[in-house]
Amino acid sequence: MPIPEDVTGEEIDKDVRQELQSLPKTLAEDVAKNLVMVARLIDEDPERAYAYSRVALRLASRVAAVREAAGFAAYATQKYGEALAEFRAARRMTGTVELWPLMADCERGLGRPEKALDMAGAPEVQKLDKAGQVEMRLVAAGARRDMGQLDAAIVTLQSPELASNSVQSWTARLRYAYADALLAAGREGEAREWFAKAVEADRDGSTDASDRLAELDGVEFMDALVEDEDQNGADRDEQGAQDDDKD
Repeated sequence: MPIPEDVTGEEIDKDVRQELQSLPKTLAEDVAKNLVMVARLIDEDPERAYAYSRVALRLASRVAAVREAAGFAAYATQKYGEALAEFRAARRMTGTVELWPLMADCERGLGRPEKALDMAGAPEVQKLDKAGQVEMRLVAAGARRDMGQLDAAIVTLQSPELASNSVQSWTARLRYAYADALLAAGREGEAREWFAKAVEADRDGSTDASDRLAELDGVEFMDALVEDEDQNGADRDEQGAQDDDKD
């Protein structure tokens, strides 16, 4: 896989760079560059990010950061079996529980929501930080919906974090999930209220809450270019009709 000239490998996190010090210098540089490409592409072009992650994995499969990056890339391309295997490997190497919610969501992706719920009740969840626990709650609610337990999903999302007025990195996604579940249950008025709250918390546009809110309010968006083309077409038709009258 080609690496752009502006990528040096120095862009990676210092903790990852420290992990790579166990490798020969040239090899570490190559791995670092591929990891930079994974991070750079994973949102805009996950398939290419996945390809770079496979190169890094081939070069340094015994480095936890590489296994984790490979897991994220596989997850982004919905290769949930691969992602789960890589996350498990990274967890064995590091002993941390940070990847637990993602591992549970992979179980959902593999069609095993019951397993995801089992993981939501495991002791590992208590070791997660607040963001991780909220993420686990989102996964558990999703698993409930997978199983057709919509009311249980709504209850799962009801928490002190949801009720808090404090805005954290996960607030918008939590409010959005709650609004979406309410809407699925036919509770449109409450859903509108929570979509509006999600919009207030969504400072970086991580959700489409504003679009969902507009949809509930009956607002329709028309592409400006399409509108112009339609107007130009109408003008041409009118001009054509005038020309016909002259003839």
